[in-house]
Amino acid sequence: MKPAEWAARHRSGPLDVVVTGLQSDAHTWNLIYIQLLLEDLGHKVVNLGSCVPEDEIVESCCKFQPDLLVVSSVNGHGFNDAEPLIGAIRSRWELTGLPAVIGGKLGVSGAGEEEADALMRAGFDAVFQDGVDIAAFESYVDSLPKEVER
Repeated sequence: MKPAEWAARHRSGPLDVVVTGLQSDAHTWNLIYIQLLLEDLGHKVVNLGSCVPEDEIVESCCKFQPDLLVVSSVNGHGFNDAEPLIGAIRSRWELTGLPAVIGGKLGVSGAGEEEADALMRAGFDAVFQDGVDIAAFESYVDSLPKEVER
């Protein structure tokens, strides 16, 4: 797309959210749960599904221009797959300001604060560890501006 096609978008109301799994994660129940939760909160969701290649996630974010990217992992490989993904997201000029979060089982033996900090330094805006109260995620989503200007 040409830069001229990225006209300012003024909107008040629900967020447009892309929900996705990582390329090595075949689980879908977590993605459906997150989709239903976000829809119950009044947001619009595009669920890319499980086993999504990195380039497909990036291109989908460029296409849909969401207000939030939610990445979920259940298999414990989230940390390994997430760093390159957020690097690819942040390397695209049109996605540099996209709020991006990750959650779930991010390490085989459970990711700790060190891994969460590394994902934040890599470019994620929030990391929700396995077992974190869902209210923390809902609070984060509620904190995002409902009026978006791009």
